[in-house]
Amino acid sequence: MARTIEFDRSEVLDKSVSIFWESGYCKTSISDLVEATSLKPGSIYAAFKSKEGLFIASLNHYGNKGAMLLRDIINKAETPLEGIKQFFMQILGEINDNNKGCFLVNTILEVSPHELTIKNEVNKHLAVIESILFTALELALEKNELPNDASPKDLVKFLMINIWGIRVLARTNPSNETIDAIQKQLFLSFEV
Repeated sequence: MARTIEFDRSEVLDKSVSIFWESGYCKTSISDLVEATSLKPGSIYAAFKSKEGLFIASLNHYGNKGAMLLRDIINKAETPLEGIKQFFMQILGEINDNNKGCFLVNTILEVSPHELTIKNEVNKHLAVIESILFTALELALEKNELPNDASPKDLVKFLMINIWGIRVLARTNPSNETIDAIQKQLFLSFEV
């Protein structure tokens, strides 16, 4: 009879997100994962089937936490548009604290076009973020927070491009002046 694998899955995924985020998918070895998670190679393979399996589980763990955070920020804000602004303030505020960028965006930039399973997982999580923002923009339009002719469909694409750009920019260690200019310009887009 096979032994049951016993470990705190969330804790292991937090640790593997950290090592994959730091080193990237390609440069992270099974020995790096063993050291980071304190699991034996056999336990990693039994629980996740492969390095790619653990990586995808890590992407899902990170992506789900990010989506929950975004929903929470928007739901707690006084208005949908204020929630979106707070979300962007958080992203911009994280730049100086963490110049690693975003795990999802870093992954899409790192993996080759042939790594379809990984790319599809990232795209799934980016689509969830886009959907949450789209719903908030539709609600903002209903509440007259946006001009009557505003298009949530167009605005959400603009927001997503800005998220990607800010996340990539974070890796370049931009100045506070650059961050302030981005924030000012971004928020001008939402003036009614």
